[in-house]
Amino acid sequence: MSRLWLKVMKNHRISEQLTSDCAWGEEKEILVEMCKQADLPCPIWLEKHEREYARFRRTSFTPEHFIEEIRFDKLDIEFLDDTDVKRKSKDPRNEF
Repeated sequence: MSRLWLKVMKNHRISEQLTSDCAWGEEKEILVEMCKQADLPCPIWLEKHEREYARFRRTSFTPEHFIEEIRFDKLDIEFLDDTDVKRKSKDPRNEF
């Protein structure tokens, strides 16, 4: 099962967090639903976020990515895939 983890950061601490079931490619729709559920403004999804999400499976939204004024410093989302935990690293430094 894969999940999307939303973290609301204020003063470098998690002030709110939510998780929701999510398949790869559904992150934008799930993000909108999660923002509505948490009564948060929806961020603007830019090409920068697309690249970060595709490469690192996470991205951050800062105040300039919102149209409305926000009450937090940053909104982070991260894709959590349970199959990644079971996948073994091929890096020889991790063998012990």
